[in-house]
Amino acid sequence: MLGLGAAATVIPITPVKAAIGDQPPRRPGMPGKRYGMLVDLRKCIGCQACTVSCSIENQAPIGQFRTTVLQYEVNMPDQSQAAMLSLPRLCNHCDTPPCVPVCPVQATFQREDGIVLVDNERCVGCGYCVQACPYDARFINHETQTADKCTFCEHRLEVGLLPACVESCVGGARVIGDLNDKNSEISRRMAENQADVKVLKPGQGTKPHVFYIGLPDEFVDGIDGQASVRLLDI
Repeated sequence: MLGLGAAATVIPITPVKAAIGDQPPRRPGMPGKRYGMLVDLRKCIGCQACTVSCSIENQAPIGQFRTTVLQYEVNMPDQSQAAMLSLPRLCNHCDTPPCVPVCPVQATFQREDGIVLVDNERCVGCGYCVQACPYDARFINHETQTADKCTFCEHRLEVGLLPACVESCVGGARVIGDLNDKNSEISRRMAENQADVKVLKPGQGTKPHVFYIGLPDEFVDGIDGQASVRLLDI
């Protein structure tokens, strides 16, 4: 019969609860900055260069991805043939990330510049953050057995480089920058296209900081999972 030895330590695990409003203090980041990403779907050609470059840069296990481009086959009422929509997906680095407060060991945390990261030395692989994320942007790394996701390539940002996905984007669809700087490219583009800028699942109250231009209204709240091809009737 198997049981706990007398010296065994039992770590209490808090039930999964997306306590969005109960955010712990942010940790230091790049002072004065608030990073966000803008994805212009009018320029995305679905080539998956971002997916490949991210995998090479961050060495995610085969079959697991920090970012990818989902392909949607859309049935348009006024067209005989379905249209295809390419939708890049990644961690939304939310302003009130539900993945942070549910972590029982505080391995998932947010920096002052808005970037959400995982301390793999603390993570116990419980998967609570994976369940709490409404954007299906997290996974348990098959090799490390800890939580994994997009980091905005913060190791590149800190030395003045672009994230791998932005640098490799063939159509220039991805833009990253400081939202606190009104003169940054991302702030300028968002101001120019203010009426067309949308986020995924705004009703979740997470305040995502990955923004989209050209996102059909039907996709705003109707996106789930990581399937590569889906059929959507509009």
